[in-house]
Order: sequence, then C-alpha cells, then structure tokens
Amino acid sequence: MDVLGHNRDAWNGYVATGNRWTVPVDPEVVARARQGDWSIVLTPTRPVPREWLGDVRGRRILALASGGGQQGPVLAAAGARVTVLDASPAQLAQDRAVAAREGLEIETVEGDMADLGALPDATFDVVVNPCSTCFVPDVRPVWREVARVLRPGGALLAGHVNPIVFAVDFALAEKGDLRLRHAIPYSDVTSIGPEERARLVPPGKALEFGHSLGDLLGGQLDAGLSITGLYEDRWNDGSPLDRLVPCFLATRAVK
Repeated sequence: MDVLGHNRDAWNGYVATGNRWTVPVDPEVVARARQGDWSIVLTPTRPVPREWLGDVRGRRILALASGGGQQGPVLAAAGARVTVLDASPAQLAQDRAVAAREGLEIETVEGDMADLGALPDATFDVVVNPCSTCFVPDVRPVWREVARVLRPGGALLAGHVNPIVFAVDFALAEKGDLRLRHAIPYSDVTSIGPEERARLVPPGKALEFGHSLGDLLGGQLDAGLSITGLYEDRWNDGSPLDRLVPCFLATRAVK
C-alpha cells in the first residue's frame, strides 16, 4: 500500500474540510509574534516551553511535517529562517498563503519526513515536528534524517502519540469500555482486517501507526540525539482514555 500517497491525499482533503490542524493562524497571532509574544504546540493543548527554543531570531528552523500555516508562520514572524516540509501540497499552500498575506519569508518543500534527501547535511539549528510520526509506518528513519540535517548542538522538538492510544479496542473505547486489544507497534494496514479497516479508515481518512516508546524515544537516542526534556499532554476532551492517562508526550533532543 502506498501509505505516503494515501496520507498526502487525506491531508489535502482535511484542508478542504477545515481540519483543526490545517487552519492558518490569523493576522493578530502574527502581529504578536513579531513583538515577541508567541508560542507553538507540538501536542493538542500544551505550549512548548520557551526555553526549549530560546531566541529564534536568525536561526534556521525546519518545520517537519508541519504544514497548515501554523507553526511555520509564527516562527518566521518571531525572526527565524523557516523551511516547512510536508507531504501535502494543500498544507504547504496554507503556509505560502500566510507568508504572502503577512510579508513573511518561508521556504516550502513537498516531501516525505522519512526521506529528507532534498535537504543538505547539518543545515538546521532546530527541527520542530508536531505530532505527525503516527502517519508513517516506521519512525526510526525520520529520526536518522533529522539527526543528519541538524547542526551539531541543534535540537529536535517533537510531539508523539502515547502508544496506549493504539493498544485499546477502538470500537469499545468509543463506548467508554477501555480494553487492551492491539499489540504495539500498531498499524492500520496490518493490525486489523479489511472489514474493520474499511470502518476505521473510510475514504479520505489518513492511515495511522502506533509506535513503541522504544522507537519513539530509543530511536532518537540511536540516531545520535540526547533527550533533554519531556512533558505530557491531553486532548482535554473528556474522552474515557484521556481522563485516565495523558495521550500525548513531547520531547526535546539535542544532537
């Protein structure tokens, strides 16, 4: 199955339907960022600690799988030199639209987060990767590519879906019955049968993958990165699992 192509088309569709993560920031957010009042998220609700980024002025930042006109424009307005790489051309168009509207300089690159061959070695001071590795079958190539394009001392800031999200029985969880069912790593392609896949992944929905903590965290270490920070986050939507355990985490890792 062509997972990259499937998910590219899905995110193009999400832009058309106004998915939360495809809606560009408004002019007021950009204006505040220009004055130094800004924040970004890697997970649903909790802002990234400012000390994780420091002063971004003049620094080269790769917003990885981060199209949608959100993180990239904010960082550019704050003074960073921003490149946004995303598989979805419609998502990248959102960044270009904000850049044109606000007079920002943002480079956009269409590509696969697991293959950054279009980007040179040791180019970026920071890589910002909001929760998106759940859309690739294997996360370890992503970390290896990030380590390659980071400069020595550069930092990766990444959001992750807690594997427990993918371990429960999805149909029962919707009814508030939390039972473990799926082994981790989980895959929408191989962990469920065609009938269940047709229900859980209808036309237009992205395929998802639940990676182990060994791959999410240990994979960063194996790629030559040192984890220096971690926090957890929730949807805060009142769902049964979210009430019991934080469904997201974010890490800061340094090359």
